[in-house]
Amino acid sequence: MPAAVHPAVDDPRTERARYWRFSGLPDTEMLTARFVTTHFTRHTHPTYTFGIITGGVEEYAHPGGTSRVGPGGLAVVGPDEVHTGHAGVPEGWTYRVFYPEPERVAGIARELGLRGTPAFTESGIHAPEASRLLHAAHVAAERGDRLGSSSLVRRGIAALLRTHGRERPPQARAAAARPQAALAREVLASRLAGPPTLEELAEEVGLGPFALSRAFSAVYGLPPHAYLNQLRVDRARGLLAAGRAPAEVAAEVGFTDQAHLSRHFRRHLGVPPGAYRRALAGG
Repeated sequence: MPAAVHPAVDDPRTERARYWRFSGLPDTEMLTARFVTTHFTRHTHPTYTFGIITGGVEEYAHPGGTSRVGPGGLAVVGPDEVHTGHAGVPEGWTYRVFYPEPERVAGIARELGLRGTPAFTESGIHAPEASRLLHAAHVAAERGDRLGSSSLVRRGIAALLRTHGRERPPQARAAAARPQAALAREVLASRLAGPPTLEELAEEVGLGPFALSRAFSAVYGLPPHAYLNQLRVDRARGLLAAGRAPAEVAAEVGFTDQAHLSRHFRRHLGVPPGAYRRALAGG
């Protein structure tokens, strides 16, 4: 069973957020949150993001532009798509979010006859049926309903794919990629705690520093130094979910200390690493 749900908070200035997992959806993380002053920096997720806005307005930048999504709307972001997030109105926004693994969404798409990596026609989406189903799935998971949540989330994603899904050409990203950028990413991923300087990285991959930075940003949406912090946060999530202490994790992934980890963790996920560990390490 998931941890107890936070009660409703009347004070519009109060922020709350909880990441969690449910055994009925083993390949999907979930978030229930109200954000008012939180401002998410440019970041990515290795998963899809399906956010059901239940109050207020969220505004966020993404590869297709900027979206404002209000109650009943869906904020949809694909894997590895760089995006931001902040309140679009003074009272902030509340939402319920699913973060399903790409293979789960791809599997549903294949059943519908979509080939390749599923994508969507837009990011801020008005799809009442899909929104209703996904909201019901989220509530069912909170109640510990394994069959209900797993059935409803599949129906919700399928409904969204039917109305707004499209096939993303498998070579869309590779066509723009430069091998030096891909190699630089491998180097950064292997040296989280001791990364090279930009000049050293450029020399190692055989490209000038300015050219590497430009090529890297074109492929991954972030410059190398920002992408390094994204890699560190992603790695920290896995370690924290395995039960590791935040201070140990901070050192292992290359942050100066736990406070440094916490700052970046909040900018990417909206919750401190300790809270994420408590929620995820227990399953």
